[in-house]
Amino acid sequence: MSDFLSIFMFPVLILFIFLGVQIAFAMILTATIFGLMMFGDVTAYQLLTKIEETASNSILAAVPLFIFMGAMLEKSGIAERLFHAIHLWTKRLPGGIGVGTILLGAIFAASSGVVGATEAVIGLLTIPIMLKHQYDKRLLSGVICASGSLGTAIPPSITVIVLGPVAGISVGQLFNGLLIPGLLMAALFIIYVIALAYFKPSMAPREEGEVGVPLAERLKITATAILPAAALIFTVLGTILLGLATPTEASACGALGAVILSICYKSCKLTVLWESMLRTVNITAMILLIVMAGNMFAGIFFATGGMQTVQSLLTGSGFSPHTVLGLILFIAFIAGFLLDMMSVVLIIIPVAIPIVRLLGFDDIWFCVAFLVVLQTSYLTPPLAPSIFYLRAISPPSITLKHMYAGVIPFIAIQLLVLFVILIYPETATWLPEVLGAPNW
Repeated sequence: MSDFLSIFMFPVLILFIFLGVQIAFAMILTATIFGLMMFGDVTAYQLLTKIEETASNSILAAVPLFIFMGAMLEKSGIAERLFHAIHLWTKRLPGGIGVGTILLGAIFAASSGVVGATEAVIGLLTIPIMLKHQYDKRLLSGVICASGSLGTAIPPSITVIVLGPVAGISVGQLFNGLLIPGLLMAALFIIYVIALAYFKPSMAPREEGEVGVPLAERLKITATAILPAAALIFTVLGTILLGLATPTEASACGALGAVILSICYKSCKLTVLWESMLRTVNITAMILLIVMAGNMFAGIFFATGGMQTVQSLLTGSGFSPHTVLGLILFIAFIAGFLLDMMSVVLIIIPVAIPIVRLLGFDDIWFCVAFLVVLQTSYLTPPLAPSIFYLRAISPPSITLKHMYAGVIPFIAIQLLVLFVILIYPETATWLPEVLGAPNW
């Protein structure tokens, strides 16, 4: 009976969340209740041990550094420069502003890895421009939500930095495995926008009547805006993928690089640094509190025999391995409606990874598919977090109806990418095998 008692941790957790308890405190409270029921006073030692493990995890030191880098790019105006430079090259394409928005999302995702921050920056920059050029509000909403969600699918993703240690997998190898699916997703987003604008010009009118920028001037703007950002991305992402730096080392270089870029652009003011540091402290505190709470929850769940119970239920159910895998991904998808990404990772991954390995699946391949599922749930109505981010920064003329309709084609594209990953595992496993990132 004690083994099955641990299974009730999940309903109790969901109950606390529906009662309005913040997710981190809901996990801590659930772990404490079940720990005291099973182990008595020893529970205090078990929970304190998880606090120490979280505080001493060197990989998690990359989280505040990546957040600071993204905040500096936003507050110093570098993101605005990037969009202006990208827009110069995409404006003549069908749906050029939408294409530029997706490219900015991919670049910003490769620079910061924070989903909410990416969407907020992109939305604030591009909503006024797309409204000015009479973009269909459904397309506008879908483009911004999808572009912001690329922070999950394109490394360096903060979610991956948390997922790696929880799953016992190299963060560098996860970045390698995620790169091709992430870029494929961004490319399909762009193709969809161009095709839609070409066949339905009223959805994304071309920018008529504007004076073109001479080629020499475009090259100059590109050199001063995109090339420094590309160098920053290589400093962060390139060094990780090539095995030249750990995620923590690369994030430190990226944070320093963002400060240097802001100095070069003469936008590094005390107010910019202060606001960036405040943003970093707020987001980091939230993320690390959730990580610590998730470790406590998972620790008590394991200690009470919950893992063995789940394994015996799934493996003894008679389901095929692929059915079990599909069930796990479906649970992750549903959980993505109710919880933030970090919480889903910390609740499901400790339970799922041993089962995935027991069934003989590649764990990197599974984690990449898992992340794409999370990103899809992030976009899917009615509880899509991306839509609520957009709602917070959009004018009243853009309604929830526009947003719900706008994200549907991009959800279909993400499901297509998931299908490709599941059918062709090489899309997630080939690059880690070729580059062979060290086990950080």
